[in-house]
Amino acid sequence: MYELAGRLPSSPPVLAGFTYIRPLGSGGFADVFLYEQDMPRRSVAVKVLPSDVRDASLLRMFNAEADVLAHLSAHPSIVTVYQAGISADGRPYMAMEYCPNSLAQRYRVERMPVGEVLGIGVRMACAVESAHRAGLVHRDIKPSNILITTFGVPVLADFGISSSLAHTDGGQVLAMSVPWSAPEVISEQTAGTVASEVWGLGATVYSLLAGHSPFERMEKGQNTREHLRRRILRATYPPLGRGDVPESLEDVLAQALSRDPHHRQPTALAFAQDLRAVQAELGHPETPLEVAVDEWTAATAAVDFADATERGPARSRVPQHTERKQRASTPLAVRDEDGDITDAPRPRRVWPWVAVASGVAVLAAVGALALAGAVL
Repeated sequence: MYELAGRLPSSPPVLAGFTYIRPLGSGGFADVFLYEQDMPRRSVAVKVLPSDVRDASLLRMFNAEADVLAHLSAHPSIVTVYQAGISADGRPYMAMEYCPNSLAQRYRVERMPVGEVLGIGVRMACAVESAHRAGLVHRDIKPSNILITTFGVPVLADFGISSSLAHTDGGQVLAMSVPWSAPEVISEQTAGTVASEVWGLGATVYSLLAGHSPFERMEKGQNTREHLRRRILRATYPPLGRGDVPESLEDVLAQALSRDPHHRQPTALAFAQDLRAVQAELGHPETPLEVAVDEWTAATAAVDFADATERGPARSRVPQHTERKQRASTPLAVRDEDGDITDAPRPRRVWPWVAVASGVAVLAAVGALALAGAVL
């Protein structure tokens, strides 16, 4: 499932090696279509910018998302990107793993089991921790950005507004999903930090358990953007009130949703460990901690968040070393004694029939000499 925007999706692009199936949805700045890849044969979700978009900031976001996913998609809880480029009609696109479902609406219409939510929370926290170790922040953690693969595995998606941890406090475009954004992001003190990501994880787990975001109210007309902003800035934790949610889980979420960033769990990994402790308390199997190791982080290249170029396919070049002598090319021009450029003598063309006639003449001469020798 993919979120639908208020506009109609643009026309699907023509992509070599892919067959268009149907639209999947539209986001704030891109459309998503279902295609079938010809080789290898599989369904893929293709995210593409509309044809009328040439904004440099959107191109930077699109390029960054493709590079970040390529950087992180080896993680089992992050959606996989297969390829990216420019379509035949000039639109940037990326082909990603097709996930038929998401958590965008399920938690609002269904009471999700505590054990399942804890497992999702651990997986997402490990994905976010791996991004942080690579120097990246997601900046938009929320239920609708958790997709469900064809094998029923939750994966984190939509890194479109991700950024570098090293540059989140200067010159960074502010972007937020208000119901799940931390107070310091709402007040525009920062564009995103490890602490604000911990808040996003806590707000997401809370939402899956409560059926609504942490500071929503059930009264009609009380959940405007301004209402939510004021409540988040005060950040008074509202207990879940579910009988099957232990007090220990309420404490974990209350810490993650603390107004003071310094009072939250120090890392996404620490948040995952707290959720695992609740799993152990409830007698549930503990979800494995899948976090990138330091060797992996050191081996990956940095993402250029300033790149706004339209990057299409390029011909691969493989440098080869050879011991064979290279035949010098015939120059088309040379310099004379005075240093002036003059035409060089061009090699004389030998027509094929001339070469054959010359060969026959040589053979006849050799035969005649042989015959004369025999007579003598």
